[in-house]
Amino acid sequence: MLAHTDEILQLILNELNNPSSFVQVSRRNHEFSQDPYVRATYFLARYGRIQALYWALGRGKLLNERVIDILLNSGAHLSRYLVQCAMHHYFRTQVPFIKTRWVRTVPFPVFAYFLSIAARMYGEIPAAKGEDDGAILTLLLKQSRFPSEYRAAKWEQVKDVVEKYKFIPFSDRDPMMAQFPLVLAIEPRLLPFARLNGFNMDRKYRNFVFRRMFEKPAIMFDSRAEEIVENVRELSRLDPDMFLSRTVAAEICMEAKTNEPAYTALKRLNKDGVLRFELSTVVHELIKLFLNTRSVTSIYTANVLRVLYKDFPSEEHTVRLVMLLTIFLTEPLPVPSSLSATSETSPALGRYVDACQEDIEDLGLGPLTRKDITDVLLSKFVPDRFVGILEYARSVVKLDKAEMDEMVTDVALGCLGIGCKGRMLKKLVEAYDFLGDVVAAHIVKRYRISIDDLPPSEDERACRDYSAPLCADFMLRGRGLITLEEMTAGPVVPASAQNAQNAEDAEHAGGENMDAEMEQSDDEGMMVDADLPREADDEDLGAIGQDTLSTMIRKDEMMPIRRRRYHELYTNYQDSIGKLPYPADYTQVGTWILSHYGHMSAPAAVVRIHALINQNYTVSLVVLQHQHYATEGNAVARVPATLKHFKILARLGRSPSPILFTEIEDGTEFYFSEEDYLSQEELTKAMSASFAAAKLALEVKWETSPTPGPSTFSASAPVPGPSTPRHQRTASASVSPLQLPSQGKKRPRRSVASAVKSYAVPDSDDEMIADGRDDLLARFAKTRREETNLQRWIKHLAIILKEEQKKYNERKRRIHAAAPPGSKLKVPKTEFHKSLSTMLPRLRRVDRARREKLYGTDVPDEDWSESDADEYQYRTTRGKRRKAEAQD
Repeated sequence: MLAHTDEILQLILNELNNPSSFVQVSRRNHEFSQDPYVRATYFLARYGRIQALYWALGRGKLLNERVIDILLNSGAHLSRYLVQCAMHHYFRTQVPFIKTRWVRTVPFPVFAYFLSIAARMYGEIPAAKGEDDGAILTLLLKQSRFPSEYRAAKWEQVKDVVEKYKFIPFSDRDPMMAQFPLVLAIEPRLLPFARLNGFNMDRKYRNFVFRRMFEKPAIMFDSRAEEIVENVRELSRLDPDMFLSRTVAAEICMEAKTNEPAYTALKRLNKDGVLRFELSTVVHELIKLFLNTRSVTSIYTANVLRVLYKDFPSEEHTVRLVMLLTIFLTEPLPVPSSLSATSETSPALGRYVDACQEDIEDLGLGPLTRKDITDVLLSKFVPDRFVGILEYARSVVKLDKAEMDEMVTDVALGCLGIGCKGRMLKKLVEAYDFLGDVVAAHIVKRYRISIDDLPPSEDERACRDYSAPLCADFMLRGRGLITLEEMTAGPVVPASAQNAQNAEDAEHAGGENMDAEMEQSDDEGMMVDADLPREADDEDLGAIGQDTLSTMIRKDEMMPIRRRRYHELYTNYQDSIGKLPYPADYTQVGTWILSHYGHMSAPAAVVRIHALINQNYTVSLVVLQHQHYATEGNAVARVPATLKHFKILARLGRSPSPILFTEIEDGTEFYFSEEDYLSQEELTKAMSASFAAAKLALEVKWETSPTPGPSTFSASAPVPGPSTPRHQRTASASVSPLQLPSQGKKRPRRSVASAVKSYAVPDSDDEMIADGRDDLLARFAKTRREETNLQRWIKHLAIILKEEQKKYNERKRRIHAAAPPGSKLKVPKTEFHKSLSTMLPRLRRVDRARREKLYGTDVPDEDWSESDADEYQYRTTRGKRRKAEAQD
């Protein structure tokens, strides 16, 4: 075997974390590793010139005088700070970030030689605790918010530490590695000297550095703004990659009232052309962000936005709308709750209108129009007491009664698409009698959904993204409500995105106890830019957020270095509550529609379809309490479930709510669609509130037995609901005290109490009579056996399941045909398919249990599904089938 050249052996050695095993392979390798030049080259090539001596001092058995000379002559960096830390550690003084033996493994003669070289380079070296160069820079950071004349660490002393004594952090575990960029932010004049020492200011430190540069000082002084401007100019001149981003500029703008020197310096930099963007654009985009967040109702936010708007006015509709919201929603004067109040009847209301008018004139937002008032009222964050806004429209905008009615109608219809405006709708309908019919007619005409309106099931992406305009469950989706304002808001500025960190695990050498420490070193750097934008166009300038400068500085201080991905989690309640896209107290529009129009109304039927499509269980599971059921333990009343609901969910591939199957088990009536229990006129015309109240008086049929048997219930008995025990539930007559006109063809309802006589014999103790009564009941049940509601549901759901299985098989064959030969692809089923496959056997088990209870255990298996592809049919084992065939 040919011997490897020395160059190849050196390259192999440099790639090994622990070369001890490689050295022991042969005598040649061992002799080669004893060369001081080879050892010095190993440390320099593997760890770089800044950290080479730090790692070499941790390998005391490999270090000697000759290796130290070669390292220093080859460019290894030796700072006075490294010497001070080595002295502290060697002589048993604690160094906080070093937990291993480190220099204590170096022989004393070698360490003495190392100290002699340091003495020749730097002369007298302070060795006391707290007098090292790192402590001096740490003191500068602690007093960075003080004026320069009050700082203990003077400029000349700090300059000597970096320039004369070659300071630079030598370990990734040293806290100064994260704090040194802050030192350069406080004193940008140190940057040229730090570069000579080998320091490179990474662009990921940019926002972190500039935040500290604009930080609010502990003691305000007159020259603070000039100091910030000079530091920014100097740092940008020395390093072209270090410039102020839009992210930090927006954070400074959010402290325009509390940190005036920083805001003044920012405006001066913008005026002098130092910024790489227009500050007015940043301010306008920042104001737009508050249109859909709860912080627009904060007095602090309102004061800040007014200062920004005065300095940078705009004619954009969205900016103007946000400023109007800050006026109408943050005015502290109280107003009455009744919408019928006016300035003449309520002096407080007049003061509120006058105060709002003064603020509007002060900001130059007037005169307002009817559209402006409508947009303000359609905001998600308008409080329950909005009579002041209506009075402003009546008294200042001078809208007459007809115009007010038209505006109120527009607001009421616009609230339907904003899920949290239920309370406003309720107050408007109560105050304006004509709105109830208008809203009901609009819901049925505009928002009624048929299966043909849905995207085709083959377009999986369209089905997945499809959403109904009503009853959007914003809490489930983790997103804001889609409102009319968003259509006029223009492009939304993306929130601050977190920068993915490329944390490099520091390599470690083996054979010494020091390795356990070194392998945990993290050179991902001190600061991570948590505000890098998502879009490539704004990669350098940054994105805009609502956080203040102090908030982001606090996050930087609280957040561990290795947890940059959790940047948004390091926040307090006040920071996060203001960013929520819905108000603090609200009622969903769908909930109000169900409670106002009743569960047996056309608007309620439309709303439940929208709620099921959007999987808004808060609305779809609303239980209405009505005084008609008060005597029967508050029986529930829900919008009837129909087969159309399942067909819509099947088209979209979404899982049905479990409550649908629970209602089927409880014996809910089977309907193909809402047309089965609603008249044609109810589906085409508005349904008044009085008619809905009368409709609520109708009894709801809960059927659990396949056919009515002898009963002792009278026609006036209350209707049992789900809260009633199942053995006590019977089919009851639907007799309403209100004689409603029959409109359209209605589904006939079976009446039990009026058609069946009671066979019960009161006060009878004769066993013969009792036995005869049992036989009569049994004969009656066998002769009147017919299909129940539960069995009808099972039959039609089985057909839907068969269709879903057929579509799944076709899609599976199509995907496998398009796949490369030999590849195995798993085709997933839709959520609807999986849910129905699970719940349908459950319904069949419930049906069989009820028939066994009614007819006995020998009841025959009756298949009401009419499906020949029933995968749930019972099949005996092969052995039993063979025995049965042999007997035949």
